[in-house]
Amino acid sequence: MEGGIAMQVDVLEKETVHNGFFRLHRYKLRHALFAGGVSETLTRELFDRGHSVGVLLYDAERDAVVLVEQFRVGALEHPSGPWLFEIVAGIQEPGATSEAVARKEALEEAGAQLQEMEHICDFLVSPGGASERVTLYCARTSVEGLGGIHGVDDEGEDIRVHVVSFDEAAEMLESGILNSAMPIIALQWLMLNRERLQDLWGA
Repeated sequence: MEGGIAMQVDVLEKETVHNGFFRLHRYKLRHALFAGGVSETLTRELFDRGHSVGVLLYDAERDAVVLVEQFRVGALEHPSGPWLFEIVAGIQEPGATSEAVARKEALEEAGAQLQEMEHICDFLVSPGGASERVTLYCARTSVEGLGGIHGVDDEGEDIRVHVVSFDEAAEMLESGILNSAMPIIALQWLMLNRERLQDLWGA
């Protein structure tokens, strides 16, 4: 399959039109065309909130996972409402490794200590208009004693922790209760790797 190695983009102008909790940039650019030549000048807005890390907490001995429930403004008009079941995740600040972010967020959002970690994948969230890239992990943990409400008050977090069996999580995935990208990708990966992880991380 031919790649786009020789393809070129010329950024003619970049303007930051919003700089708050997130940033919005407006570009004027031209790019190479597959058939040859260059496109006309295009105007595109780009949503920039940095990159993030997600981690699925899995207890192989109990065959259970940790899901977190919290309010998400992006789902404000979703028919099922803006409280979503997700996996632990957080923004990756400059200079921080993705592994360190996963461990920090697991402690803050779920009160959980992570053991071994496996990299699942990196993916672009919505490259048609957003720059965010997610690094996704699965981590060995013990779910004993986990639960309750967590989060960092200064960041306005109000997070409820749920420990669910693998079968229950699979049912939530199949029924559409889990409806955001990170938990869907992470649990589908776990379905493919569960037996291996049970042999590796089990009792």
